[in-house]
Amino acid sequence: MIRHPTAVTLLAAGLVLLPGSAGAAQAQTGDSRPEDTEIWEPVPPVVTPGPAGSPNPPPSDALVLFGGSDLDAWVNERDGSPAGWPVHDGVFTVDNESGNIRTRQSFQDYQLHLEWRVPEGVQGRGQTRGNSGLFLSTGGRWGYEVQILEANDNETYVNGMAGSVYKQSIPLANPARPPGEWQVYDVLWRAPRFDEDGELATPARVTVIFNGVVVQDAFELQGQTRWIGPPVYQSHGPSPILLQAHGDPGPMVSFRNIWLRELR
Repeated sequence: MIRHPTAVTLLAAGLVLLPGSAGAAQAQTGDSRPEDTEIWEPVPPVVTPGPAGSPNPPPSDALVLFGGSDLDAWVNERDGSPAGWPVHDGVFTVDNESGNIRTRQSFQDYQLHLEWRVPEGVQGRGQTRGNSGLFLSTGGRWGYEVQILEANDNETYVNGMAGSVYKQSIPLANPARPPGEWQVYDVLWRAPRFDEDGELATPARVTVIFNGVVVQDAFELQGQTRWIGPPVYQSHGPSPILLQAHGDPGPMVSFRNIWLRELR
């Protein structure tokens, strides 16, 4: 059984801080290093998923965020201009020069389906090998990320591998397919809620099914996911979903068949 580095582990390490505390302020501006929040074991067991297939059509009530022809549902994160990632043969591919892209619309609670592929011939190792990121919400300064990364043969810290809630929760298993094959994320996201004073009322929760295998089971987030420093919450409402241009050496990660159902 994989034991998540969740609240107990992070509290024991002094890594969960409440907003407004002196420790939280220091964590945002102090001498924290990326390595301080990396966890390298236990390594999740490898699970062989079923064979990759053609994309299934979205449900009748789904909002299609990418159906194979255009990125009209997405904009550049920096300035809101049209998303500049190239679309080709029914997929679109990360463009580092353009930078991150986000949805035009904002969301709160939802079911999300997204397919991604690390290409054959991918370069780099660790966090620079087929790295992108699915930010389930861009609320606050850092947002909330489920990692996208080559994980079939790629050693890295396990709370930063594919299927992890970045720097917070190790995936329960590693069902990644090899580069060149399509990977599938199905996500249930419940956004955090804040009271009228901006204090946390209900933490965020996420379930992630990776290639048909549950890798996050209603995990309760301790705050936004950060590269450096512990997680913290900041008050926000509905917000866009973001896909990351991580800046890795090419070739880049591609995406297809993205749809969403809002949960009321």
